[in-house]
Amino acid sequence: RVVGEINVSDGTCPTCRRGDVTHCPNRTTLGIVNRDGALAEFLTLPTRNLHRIPDSVSDAQAVFVEPLAAACEITDRIHIRPTDRVCVIGDGKLGLLCAQVLHLTGCDLLALGRHASKLAILRQRGIATTTDPDSMRGQFDVVVDCTGHASGFDLARQLTRPRGTLVLKSTFHDGQATAFAPVVIDEISIVGSRCGPFEPALRLLDKKLVDVESMISAEYPLARGVQAFERAAARKVL
Repeated sequence: RVVGEINVSDGTCPTCRRGDVTHCPNRTTLGIVNRDGALAEFLTLPTRNLHRIPDSVSDAQAVFVEPLAAACEITDRIHIRPTDRVCVIGDGKLGLLCAQVLHLTGCDLLALGRHASKLAILRQRGIATTTDPDSMRGQFDVVVDCTGHASGFDLARQLTRPRGTLVLKSTFHDGQATAFAPVVIDEISIVGSRCGPFEPALRLLDKKLVDVESMISAEYPLARGVQAFERAAARKVL
């Protein structure tokens, strides 16, 4: 059993040689750019992209390795101190995973979302949550936007203290209008973060340090794949 990193680099260009293989200008991306994805009859990945799944990790848990790796990328991009006050915005799959990973740093963490049922997954792990951002403007050293919406950036900026760091995990197709003068005035650092390392994600699952099974809303056989997609698209389904 293996999981596969989705970015396939050429391994020879200057970007790859400096170690930034996920930014290879010649890369293909599984199911996204010039490489068939998992809905094709067959797909291929180089063996260097594959990672063995530990026996202690179930198939259902292993499904979460890629987004969990993306959550681990945050601590690769910036240093989170135990004394830092950190806010994760968004209670979708990625937001819940990012909050759990950052909780392991010992930081003063708060998760902000809209759905009490989703935030309950974090509360069960001792993570503070809220649905009310209005009383917390400018209070956080680090704010991570996992909303997936253009409005998330403006909210994240408002929550970040002067000279704090705003980490963008959200990607969306539409453009957005935002005022960047406050970013300049408050000297806020903006850090982009997307894919991440698989080995740390597998280790977190192996050591039972994150809970992913609570995010599984239902399981379907392949014969009911269409119904599974319909269920996944429903509101409030993780």
